[in-house]
Amino acid sequence: MAKVKLHSNPNSLNIKLLLFIVAAFIAVGTLLYTQSIVEKLQNRERKIVELYAQSFSYITSSVDGNNDLTFIFENIIQRIDFPLVLTDSEDKINLSAGGGGVKNIDIDSTLSPEQQQLFIENMIIELGEINKPIPILYQDSIILSKIYYGDSELVKRLRYYPYLQIIFAVIFLLMSYTGFSYLKRSEQSNIWVGMAKETAHQLGTPISSLMGWTEIIRMNYQNPDKVLDSADEIENDLTRLNKVTQRFSKIGSKPELKHYSVTEVIAHVISYYSRRLPQIGKNVKLELKQGEEIFADINPELFEWVIENLTKNAIDAIEGRNGEVCFTVQELKKHIEIEVSDNGKGLDMRKRKEIFRPGYSTKRRGWGLGLSLSKRIIKDYHNGKIFVKHSAPNEGTTFKIILKK
Repeated sequence: MAKVKLHSNPNSLNIKLLLFIVAAFIAVGTLLYTQSIVEKLQNRERKIVELYAQSFSYITSSVDGNNDLTFIFENIIQRIDFPLVLTDSEDKINLSAGGGGVKNIDIDSTLSPEQQQLFIENMIIELGEINKPIPILYQDSIILSKIYYGDSELVKRLRYYPYLQIIFAVIFLLMSYTGFSYLKRSEQSNIWVGMAKETAHQLGTPISSLMGWTEIIRMNYQNPDKVLDSADEIENDLTRLNKVTQRFSKIGSKPELKHYSVTEVIAHVISYYSRRLPQIGKNVKLELKQGEEIFADINPELFEWVIENLTKNAIDAIEGRNGEVCFTVQELKKHIEIEVSDNGKGLDMRKRKEIFRPGYSTKRRGWGLGLSLSKRIIKDYHNGKIFVKHSAPNEGTTFKIILKK
């Protein structure tokens, strides 16, 4: 038994690595930018405290009295929004004197005076670890008091903001990755199932035909003319089996394009289906409208597969016994346009993009892979376009293919 090697897609790995690098740059950039804002705000707050300290130093140097200090502290410093403690030169504060040296710090009133004093002393230590205290000097040499201060609420939020943003971004990416992985696995499962059924369908038609011609030969072995006719049809079905093999062998690899007649491929598909339409009980007219032979760079085997899928869908869409499928080929200045129109049941134009999605089908027994393969063949292998030009319920559908000249 031959071993099958599964190779990971290098393009997928490169995209994942690129996304990871971009995400890392965004996270680092956000962190650095936010930290720069925090540093600017901290410098601004320190300058405010230094300004107040200089004001205290000026007043204490000019007037000997604590009332001026209390006035400045209570009427100016109270406007700031970050925690602040005014101590003496030995880092002590007397709460029993009214606690005028404490701002923006909540002290539990249920605590005893000793506990409150201990709480403030611990707070002074914490504030000193956050920011270096600013001294209030008397005559530029003697330390009269010190100002301990912390970060404002805005600085605290900005400090933790990038980390929260990164955490939420990681959670979102994980959820998105999980969701997309599930959708990808589901789509791959549909593709595998659809491909298996498409293979069976592609092989089933000529094999059934071969069995029929074989039976005819057995019944008419004494009639040379019927045997020869059957032999010709057997050869046609064997040729089709060879084409099916070539089609599937080209899936996943870049096929070779040839300057080939587009109209010849379409005419061959029309001829093949016209001979087999009576067997399915439908009177459908297949018609190719074109004045001259038109050429384009195509892969004949894969392009014929696309035309077969569109033809088969058009025939299936015709629910009555009588119908018409029309092929139109036009050669323009820069490209070639091919239209396949039918007078079948049509579809809702809002679903014109969904029909090319693997697994989507409007048929009861369909598996939704024919149009998906057709789009890949035209778009990826021929650098062209395929789309629904027009469709309406009970009016029919027109598919359009655009190929570059």
